[in-house]
Amino acid sequence: MRTRSEGDSGKRCHDETRPEPQCWRGTAGFCITLLEVAVQEAAAQGVKVELVEFTDWNTPNLTVAKGDIDANYFQHIPFLENANKAGGFNLVPAAIGIINNVGLYSKKHNALADIPVGAKVAIAGDAVNGARGLQLLEKAGLIRLKPGTGYKTTQADIVDNPKKLRIIELEAVQLARALDDFDLAQGMPHYLKLAGTIDPAKALIFDGQDQKVYALQFVTRPEGKDDPRLQKFVRIYQTSPAVRAALDKHSGKFYTAAWEH
Repeated sequence: MRTRSEGDSGKRCHDETRPEPQCWRGTAGFCITLLEVAVQEAAAQGVKVELVEFTDWNTPNLTVAKGDIDANYFQHIPFLENANKAGGFNLVPAAIGIINNVGLYSKKHNALADIPVGAKVAIAGDAVNGARGLQLLEKAGLIRLKPGTGYKTTQADIVDNPKKLRIIELEAVQLARALDDFDLAQGMPHYLKLAGTIDPAKALIFDGQDQKVYALQFVTRPEGKDDPRLQKFVRIYQTSPAVRAALDKHSGKFYTAAWEH
């Protein structure tokens, strides 16, 4: 079998009793270390998994759809829905993983109440992450969105913007370096840490377990959803103390174990 994980890397696993590789998994670069711990534990339990790293967020789904790998782990449900629609895939979530928390950051203001009228605000320019940014702004009390739009919301769904915020969409990878030019910016702690632009803990507000729709998913083809090897690996990932310790060391308070909520 072949499985995949977060969008930037992959892995292959196989049962010790079989001559051929049985499972692939893919993951995003920042999840590699965490999955490597689970891979070691799986090997001790007779399931071998090989990680295969990718450098973009499109190839992981394409390779699962083609059967080159079995599963991936890098994306949440909104991203998967868009990928299935754009690529003509029929990929399905097999199990839930972590929620990578996202926050609103500022180098110019110390509190959300200090955000001025006409402030420049940067959010992600892609539909999925941009919607998450807008939902954060609503959670912060800075805008109000049309009810029911959820993770499909766009700027066209803003029904109240009392501070007349100028919301500007940027490539998600540029957000970490946008803080000098904006009053407020959506930020992903992992990328802020890499960029060194601000302490990732200093968000003015975080989303989190209240946004379970943004939990990363183990994604596969429909026929692989109940594969016992994949399910065994997922159980190890979710329950292993060693994996949890690696998560805590890597991500600190910036993640939520979605399977616990």
